[in-house]
Amino acid sequence: MEFNLNQIAGLIHGKVEGDGNQKVNRIDKIQEGQPGGISFLSNEKYEHYLYETQATAVIVSEDFVPSRPISCNLIRVKNAYTGFTQLLEAYSQMTKMSFEGVEQPSFFAESSIQGDGGYRGAFSYVGKNCVIGKNVQIHPQSYIGNNVKIGDSTIIHPGAKICSDSVIGNHCEIHPGAVIGSDGFGFAPQADGSYKTIPQIGNVILEDFVSIGSNTTIDCATMGSTIIKKGVKIDNLVQIAHNVIIGDNTVIASLTGISGSTEIGKNCVIAGQVGIVGHIKIADKTIIGAKTGISRNIEDPGKTIFGFIGFEIKDFLKSYSLFKNLPQLQDRIKELEKKL
Repeated sequence: MEFNLNQIAGLIHGKVEGDGNQKVNRIDKIQEGQPGGISFLSNEKYEHYLYETQATAVIVSEDFVPSRPISCNLIRVKNAYTGFTQLLEAYSQMTKMSFEGVEQPSFFAESSIQGDGGYRGAFSYVGKNCVIGKNVQIHPQSYIGNNVKIGDSTIIHPGAKICSDSVIGNHCEIHPGAVIGSDGFGFAPQADGSYKTIPQIGNVILEDFVSIGSNTTIDCATMGSTIIKKGVKIDNLVQIAHNVIIGDNTVIASLTGISGSTEIGKNCVIAGQVGIVGHIKIADKTIIGAKTGISRNIEDPGKTIFGFIGFEIKDFLKSYSLFKNLPQLQDRIKELEKKL
């Protein structure tokens, strides 16, 4: 498909700086841009590519001021990253395959119902008493247990597993290999040193516009519900334990583990390989750096936390500046001891 720059600017609410009649037919990385391609610039670390790129056009923010001459056309928008995301969304909608109907072999229990416009792929399984909304896509080799509810326009990708009694909202996306509603990690120690399994009788609730990455697992509650609230985005390979609650619009990166009954606030950012103990609360708008360990409540909103035993990033950096100088400090102390 081919579009001129004026058409693209209209789509993303931008303004062309250059020749709006020039055409593009693909999306390029800025460092790999070639004629006929369109890219974007939002991170200043990549600005030098703007002066070298052969792309026909680059999307930039309104307030961007180039420091050198530019050979390509620009499309200025309020926010370059948001504008480029809108372009990607439009491109995805125009190019993705349409999935409709029911492929065979597949299983759909007689007691379950599905709204209009949906899709069920080959070798998918839908258990008893499920209620599935309109325009839901259930891709091949997906498993949906008994008594599951799925809202409108949700996508269950190949190989995802939605265990019994789970509730999935509208416009959610469950990526390949994710497991929603598996048993929580509950074992009671016995006098003889063995462990007795604690039945996990709760469920998982995903509210609207939640995205769950590939091979992520979200355990059902021991009792009640594990709740992932509206707009939460969870990366691949994340473990969320029983009875956890994650607040609206929080994002969680890969390899993070969250222990049972912890509550995480709204609009938090949790980087990769974070470990969070159970039964604590984390305030709204908390940012947790990569590989941080959280072992206590974070009560004040908007803090940035970092370190193996997580504490405020300014305090961590001060402590680290001392820690890395310990060998030199030790040598100085030995010299002073000799003089004394």
